[in-house]
Amino acid sequence: MAARASFERPAPIDERMSDATTRVVLITGAGSGIGAALARRLASPNAALLLHSRGKDEAGRARLDSVAEACREKGARLETAMGDLSEPGVGAAAVEKARTTFGRLDQLVHNAGFADRRGFRGLTRSDLSASFDAMPIAFLEIANAALSSICASSHGRVVVVSSFVAHRFRQGELFPASAAAKAALEALAKSLAVEVAPTATTVNIVVPGFTRKDEGKLGALSRKVWDEVARRNPQGRLALPDEIAATIAFLLSDEAAHITGATIPVDGGLTLG
Repeated sequence: MAARASFERPAPIDERMSDATTRVVLITGAGSGIGAALARRLASPNAALLLHSRGKDEAGRARLDSVAEACREKGARLETAMGDLSEPGVGAAAVEKARTTFGRLDQLVHNAGFADRRGFRGLTRSDLSASFDAMPIAFLEIANAALSSICASSHGRVVVVSSFVAHRFRQGELFPASAAAKAALEALAKSLAVEVAPTATTVNIVVPGFTRKDEGKLGALSRKVWDEVARRNPQGRLALPDEIAATIAFLLSDEAAHITGATIPVDGGLTLG
């Protein structure tokens, strides 16, 4: 039987940050929505952030630059990276950029993803592969690249952003490819939580419900459908990106040091019924 991988805490890595309280955080999917809200929430003079976005067009790059500028105005040290995380090497390159820029990496938030609404009978192998490449497989690459740094940190944290679609299956609300990819992402995160627990690094999962998009964006649903799902939510409304970001920020904090392997819904009760 193969030997089990060891994640005992290694010797601390060199720290180039002058303020020992500063944490270096890599956030994927940081150009809009939950990722952008989290970046703005974490931004402070004691924060160093590597914001990653796919940035597939000029508008996407402009959105990421706008988020970065807002964070700089709050005193944060900032670097950005762009690229399609479904392509091998892109995630590892973002981790390396964080290390090169800031000297270390303490925390990872894997928020990047997309919704595929095609029904089961309309999916192809390549469709399903696209969702897996962008979500669990990308996370696997990024996390493996980052773990030596994160597990050496006294503030080691990993948070993955999943979705209600992996937990709730209703007519009109089915996302088979996305649901399968997010379920795989959660399984990877829970496995990692057990492996790195001896280092005091935590790994947790946040599960948003239907969440309001940035102004002017509808995402995978029409405005009529957004209005309908808001009415069906037990709280009668959509989540705000910053409400999801608040939960992630807590899981990154010292106060959450004894929470690991948890799956936390932030959905206004959507997955209760």
